[in-house]
Amino acid sequence: MASMDMIDPELAAVVAALTEEMMANGIPTLPERGDALGLRALLDEGMAGVPSPPSSDVLMSSYITSAPDGSDIELRWYFIDSDPSTRCPAVVYLHGGGMIGGKLDYYDGLARYYVQESTVPMLLVGYRLAPERTGTGLAEDGFTGLQWLLEHAGDLGVDGTRVAVMGDSGGGGVAAGIAILARDRGVQLAKQILIYPMLDDRTTEPDSGLENVVAWTYDNNWTCWKAVLGDDFGTDAVSPVAVPARLEDFSGLPAAYIEVGELDIFRDECIAYAQGLHEAGVSCELHVLAGVLHGYDRISFAIEVSRRNLADRCRVIGSL
Repeated sequence: MASMDMIDPELAAVVAALTEEMMANGIPTLPERGDALGLRALLDEGMAGVPSPPSSDVLMSSYITSAPDGSDIELRWYFIDSDPSTRCPAVVYLHGGGMIGGKLDYYDGLARYYVQESTVPMLLVGYRLAPERTGTGLAEDGFTGLQWLLEHAGDLGVDGTRVAVMGDSGGGGVAAGIAILARDRGVQLAKQILIYPMLDDRTTEPDSGLENVVAWTYDNNWTCWKAVLGDDFGTDAVSPVAVPARLEDFSGLPAAYIEVGELDIFRDECIAYAQGLHEAGVSCELHVLAGVLHGYDRISFAIEVSRRNLADRCRVIGSL
């Protein structure tokens, strides 16, 4: 059974301080399992106050594109002003929030940091969230953003053969789904960069080795997957585009970078996904981080483990 002394010491100190502050201010009422809108409100309140790593000199332009059903999809393009005649790689980013929460505003600072440190521009896609958008629809919205980038690559100075998808947590699962859609539709991606991604709707039963220390709970996971999948939740009717861990054929997918903490309930599904890629001959760089919780870098970007892995992600982005 895991205990608090397994957590990275710097991270544990931050968690303890945050817990003390929360106790002093009053513990928020936790929504019941299945209350997706209640969990969204709680997640958004927490994410709105998350600080970002420092950045400067990064520009942003906003765009709107249309999904196949006519709905508007908000896009934000982050870039460093440079010679437009020079073609560069790019990243399509899907924000976290368990596929039910999160906003582009909450990722503005992080996007600027990635672009500043890697010099690679980034497109944030405002995909629609569950329960309003369900099943494969989240990845389809993300794919719409990818298509927009490829269609405008010339104007943006992007080399369309060097585009990656990236996301964290729920957005990591959406990014993996986009990579599957891209493969199936003949769109070549340079890489999929998955940061503690949410990949498997079957991760709902508590692991006694983790349940005492997890930052993202099994009840949260149940609530989110139920919102995404509805009546298909837990059945064999689930599409791997919506739940990438259900994928049987990993061949032809883009090379991957996967990062997950050893104290994250997504640990085992991330390891299994990496194994599926390896068995299909797809290159995958997998990092299982000792003493690390889900969303550790959002808890504090200033601690050593966060600084080290933010730098590692920028290394991967810069190598596109």
